[in-house]
Amino acid sequence: MYRLKKSLGQHFLKDEGIISRIVDVLKEDPFNNLLEVGPGGGALTRHLIKIPDIDFKAVELDDEKVEYLKKAFPALQDKIIAQSFLDIDEPFTEPFTVIGNFPYNISTQILFKVLDWKDKVPMVIGMFQKEVAERAASKEGSKVYGVLSVLIQAFYEVEYLFDVSNSCFNPPPKVQSGVIRLKRKTTTLPVKSDRAFTVLVKTAFNQRRKTLRNAVKSLFTAEALQDDIFNKRAEALSVEDFAALTFKMS
Repeated sequence: MYRLKKSLGQHFLKDEGIISRIVDVLKEDPFNNLLEVGPGGGALTRHLIKIPDIDFKAVELDDEKVEYLKKAFPALQDKIIAQSFLDIDEPFTEPFTVIGNFPYNISTQILFKVLDWKDKVPMVIGMFQKEVAERAASKEGSKVYGVLSVLIQAFYEVEYLFDVSNSCFNPPPKVQSGVIRLKRKTTTLPVKSDRAFTVLVKTAFNQRRKTLRNAVKSLFTAEALQDDIFNKRAEALSVEDFAALTFKMS
């Protein structure tokens, strides 16, 4: 068998009902290429490799799990990328869907990596620490709305699907979990540039208790800062508001 490694944030899903719900959500939309992140003991993998007419790959950092998966599922012999997801290159030349019970210690970084690949990844279905899932899906006005919310929602429709109790895992994590689905938007928000958008959002939320005027004053002319929108705090602005503001940046 294999050992569980806390250092890698390993909490393996064991609840068959939850696994079935995740697979059912995946099958709602067509795809040709599928990447599973962090297959671990293969609870989800054994369902995914049975999906017909797709190209499947899995990325797993833990050598012990890689060996276990290859023995348990011979079909995976040449399908496993033995690296950290954060370090890999695009695994397919064509668009691909991403799925996984994502390692909680790097879950936010995983979403930012997906953003780097946004033109290749039309769909993500993932299990995250509930706090991260809620942040990704939250709208303006929420206390958890922030950098992650805005940057992800600029390119994806984010849907919080369901909670997952910690009793559904081995070992049970100390936190609750949630499953979300990201669907790539068909129309892209106009922004001055991706970089300007990212800088604006990060700067605005870096001092989220301040009004926007004080938080982002270094990015705009004194004249532009007279606009009433700068009286608001970052959490009050929609994704569309941030996008529109990039065109006024100096």
